[in-house]
Amino acid sequence: MRCAPLAIAVVSAALVSPVVAHADARPQDGAPAAPGVSVPGGRYEKAVSVKLTSERGTVVRYTLDGTTPTYRSRVYAPGKPLRISEDTNLTAAAFDGRKGSAPVSYGYLIKTREKPIAKLVVMSDVHTDSHATGDKRYEAFFDTIGSIFPRPDAILSNGDMINDNGDGRGADHKTVSEIFQANLARKGMTDTQLLISNGNHDASLAAVRAGYPREWFPDAGGGYYESNVNGVHLFTINTETYNGDTAQRAWLKDRLARITADPASINKPILVQGHRPAPGTVMDDQQTSNPLLTQDLADFPQAVYLSGHSHLNINDERSIAQKDFTAVNDGSMSYVEVDHGYQAITDTGLADRFEATTAQALFIEVYKDRTEIARVNMNADKHDIYQGGTWSANPQPPYASSGTLSGPTWTLRLKGRTDQEIKDNFRYTAAARNRTAPRFTSRQPLKAVTTDAGATALRVTQATDDQLVHHYDVTVTDTTTGAKVVSSKVLSEYYFMPRPNTLDIPVPANAAGTRYTARVVAVDAYGNASPAASLTFGE
Repeated sequence: MRCAPLAIAVVSAALVSPVVAHADARPQDGAPAAPGVSVPGGRYEKAVSVKLTSERGTVVRYTLDGTTPTYRSRVYAPGKPLRISEDTNLTAAAFDGRKGSAPVSYGYLIKTREKPIAKLVVMSDVHTDSHATGDKRYEAFFDTIGSIFPRPDAILSNGDMINDNGDGRGADHKTVSEIFQANLARKGMTDTQLLISNGNHDASLAAVRAGYPREWFPDAGGGYYESNVNGVHLFTINTETYNGDTAQRAWLKDRLARITADPASINKPILVQGHRPAPGTVMDDQQTSNPLLTQDLADFPQAVYLSGHSHLNINDERSIAQKDFTAVNDGSMSYVEVDHGYQAITDTGLADRFEATTAQALFIEVYKDRTEIARVNMNADKHDIYQGGTWSANPQPPYASSGTLSGPTWTLRLKGRTDQEIKDNFRYTAAARNRTAPRFTSRQPLKAVTTDAGATALRVTQATDDQLVHHYDVTVTDTTTGAKVVSSKVLSEYYFMPRPNTLDIPVPANAAGTRYTARVVAVDAYGNASPAASLTFGE
């Protein structure tokens, strides 16, 4: 699989007819219309040949690594198909001279003809409170779900369906239920199980029960229950009470012990969904709770614990962790977060931002000998989460990035004849953490530029990494006074699709005759750092 953040829009090959998607009319800004493709991005069981189309007089340029095409990118030869024989990201833009269209990303997930035992979608943090904000978004989201799994065996909604903060908004669950039921019917997912866990913004358990069909939340009173998805064991726990709920803990441990006591089950995954992440697992322990849950799952390497709550993005490889069991972060359907303590580039300059208006979910395929977990963006379009100065996590469709993949598929294998052998064969462990540092590949990655508003900015040509560049340590120093006019950890915008090739970091207005020295280090999610790039600029 090619490295760098993937851009994969996944659909079922069985439901797609090979009709060319023609480019739309030229936008009002005079830029070319975006290209179309002859074969949609999708999940295919063999190699596909893709032709790109654009309006007459334009040139299509493309990338295969999730980056944004420029007028220097590879030129597509009209009529000559691109053969896609492995998981590949295809991002294309049409150019009229140097003026390019909006980029469009397609992706191709190439599988074999082997059929999975079960197909599940795992989402969380829906945070929807009205038809006005939810109807169009979830039509788009369910279209994406249907394009990957036309008939998923189950959809798990892992807590925080609504925005209750102890303020009596429990009735909003009925609104979410109406939105979901309408889309399940629209997509023909009549046999799909929908299974909900309780989150900290979900009002009371009574409100949850009142809001949804009984089969969506079949608890016996404590907010936890057991399900079966095509023979795959699934447990839904209530992380709002787990640590102090001895009955729930005893139930979960007893059921796991009984299942794994059968020798035929030792190498089969057992899925557990719970809203809050468990300590000592994903994303370096950020926003975790319920240490007794980590303790209780430690005896069961077959357990795959799926959690939400944090909104932390699933682009980051720290979103999966294995020690005594497997833990996986499932992202968020409303907005995603990154670690706190970083700044983002906005229209008004650098800002202390840790949110982005993107939405993500997991698509899980359970096979006889492995479990494959794909990470999918429902929307990874670039928007500032402050729209017109007001915080908003509800950008409406259409989304140019629907269905793009936010990273390579994780593959879990439970290999071994004993629990300890299974643990010894875990792949996503602390010992296996990535140690490859990013690197700048351009001859001069830093450049001083003048923005459209006449201000000075430091343009950083993005570094590359075998996984992703998380942020840049940026220092800009006044060479006369020694004062640092910029000292920031600037996010690389890896959570958008496609990823921008350059970042323009604003520099405060300089006095005449002032010279600056810039120093920039690229850093990945594990703290691996590149050699510094430097530049002196100014008068």
